Amino acid sequence: MAQGQTARDENELEHELAAMLDIERFEPPAEFVKHANLTDPAIYEQADSDWQGWWASQAERLHWFKRWDQVLDDSNPPFYKWFTGGKLNVSYNCLDRHVEAGLGDRVAYHWHGEEGEELDITYADLLDRVQRFANALKDLGIEKGDVVGIYMGMIPEVVVSMLACARIGAIHNVVFGGFSAESVRERMEFSQAKALITVDGAARKGNVAPVKQNVDAVMGDLEHLKHIIVVRSKGTECEMKAGRDVWYHEIVAAAAEVCPPEEMDAEDPLFILYTSGSTAKPKGIVHTTGGYLTGASSTHQNVFDLHADTDTYWCCADVGWITGHTYIVYGPLANATTGIMYEGAPDYPHRGIWWELVERYKATIFYTAPTAIRACIKWGAEHPDRFDLSSLRLLGTVGEPINPKAWLWYHKVIGGERCPIVDTWWQTETGAIMISPLPGITATKPGSATRPLPGVLAEVVDEHEGKPIDQGQGLLVLKRPWPSMLRTLYKEDDRFVQVYFKKFGIDTYFVGDAARRDKDGYFWVIGRVDDVVNVSGHRLSTAEVESAVVACESVAECAVIGQSDELTGQAITAFVTLQGTIDGTPEIEDEIRAGVAERIGKFARPKRIIFADDLPKTRSGKIMRRLLRDIAEGRALGDVTTLRDPSVMAVLEEKIQAEQAAEES
Repeated sequence: MAQGQTARDENELEHELAAMLDIERFEPPAEFVKHANLTDPAIYEQADSDWQGWWASQAERLHWFKRWDQVLDDSNPPFYKWFTGGKLNVSYNCLDRHVEAGLGDRVAYHWHGEEGEELDITYADLLDRVQRFANALKDLGIEKGDVVGIYMGMIPEVVVSMLACARIGAIHNVVFGGFSAESVRERMEFSQAKALITVDGAARKGNVAPVKQNVDAVMGDLEHLKHIIVVRSKGTECEMKAGRDVWYHEIVAAAAEVCPPEEMDAEDPLFILYTSGSTAKPKGIVHTTGGYLTGASSTHQNVFDLHADTDTYWCCADVGWITGHTYIVYGPLANATTGIMYEGAPDYPHRGIWWELVERYKATIFYTAPTAIRACIKWGAEHPDRFDLSSLRLLGTVGEPINPKAWLWYHKVIGGERCPIVDTWWQTETGAIMISPLPGITATKPGSATRPLPGVLAEVVDEHEGKPIDQGQGLLVLKRPWPSMLRTLYKEDDRFVQVYFKKFGIDTYFVGDAARRDKDGYFWVIGRVDDVVNVSGHRLSTAEVESAVVACESVAECAVIGQSDELTGQAITAFVTLQGTIDGTPEIEDEIRAGVAERIGKFARPKRIIFADDLPKTRSGKIMRRLLRDIAEGRALGDVTTLRDPSVMAVLEEKIQAEQAAEES
């Protein structure tokens, strides 16, 4: 247990959190404001009055081989171009310029492996690794404009691979390490990748999963895939196909030490990142060089109040997602940040491992997902209470709206009531954070992402005519371009326009999320438009109902879906996990329904409550509500191999079948 801490009584904690729910606004802590980078609210008006000038000022923070001729080319909307004529290199901006400035000995990453392995990688180390591997790629015939796939877990080589591609102008296509090999093949096929960088095996909570072996089973007939480069990470046995497969360490050892960075046009593609293909063909999001890096570096600096010379920053995402691209790799490295990279799961080798690493590396900034926070709540405050978290000064959330109860637990248990929380909203498509508090300026409200960042114009609009709603619920849109926006869908320009700009016209980016604005102009992102239940004409966000259910004292986590109902059109079904060892009872069902009725209204009460020990989640922690809808409606399940624990679905299916049998008897 950390010095000065005592064991926390969970019942007492629940009462304290309940009392805090009455606090409507949390002002930036005075001690934090004293040292904050941004403290003047006038920055919003200044950026709005000359928004192109604002973004140009953020681009000036980067190194340009040649300055741009035009900030924004909007001659062919929605195919916007930023900083046209400008020349830069992302790898140079993330590495060389810091080493040249005398920061070569600064740690870029404290890497920590699942079994306790440790490695500190300095900026000079990283530059050396990137240059050698960039030359190794060139030796294999990889050229500017070629697509290179990357499929591995959270090991240093994943960052080296991304930056090496950026250095020579190759377009990287990272696939999350938890995806199946079939998903990798699909993405390599769509993008016509010339090479794939992968690993022999990957850590999985004390075990090692074969990776290269699984890739071989599905990748053999892709003619355009000329090379598979294999990182020897876990010593897992794998076959190496002559003429195609090469070992990473061997080609790096044979490569030249120095690789000059390619001077890239600002609009040259930097990477493709495919969204999930759960409902349709995956969308290949294309991000370019100058605009993306401008958005990544400036939002990382401003939202996290970065002090690069003293902060140790930890984003708990995976590099395989956009959060990892922007806020583990490109934003932090462009800002000369010292970061933490952890290979393992949040509950292995024990449920306090995150907090052990915060204490060990004296993390000052911590950025994670609400799903992870809710898991920590379920496990209990005794795990973070064992460690000294006093180094933390700022907390962040990402990935989905956070319910107020989880926000308050995070604020109190992890932040010690001294750390501002930046609740960030953005997407793979936006490239960088769009709506978030500025921690030295913005008063926060638990559950609200607060205001669009300077330079960003967001609105809540009527879903039929697209008219702005000053107060109330509607659809979230972005009304003007921003540098880090996706440029198109890879080789699918028509689909790009159809998906994002058809609904309200080419001057309005349709986000796909519902949101509401309150009397103070704060944005409350409710969730995806398709995550809305219509009960007797009442349109309810599943996230809103989930928040009400989780506010019940005995509930740890909840996922809500809509089911067909003859009487009301749709009825609400809630899948609920409970705190600790509590069992589901009719009394708890009554408590949940009463709580929802109190917080939203009687019409929002779940008709069906299914208690579960766990919910189906991807390995990044996203709850798969699509699978819950399938299982509740009795439809056949598709591929569940990408779930963190596929057995969860079998347990749920058995439980639902048993309930149905009991009802029929």
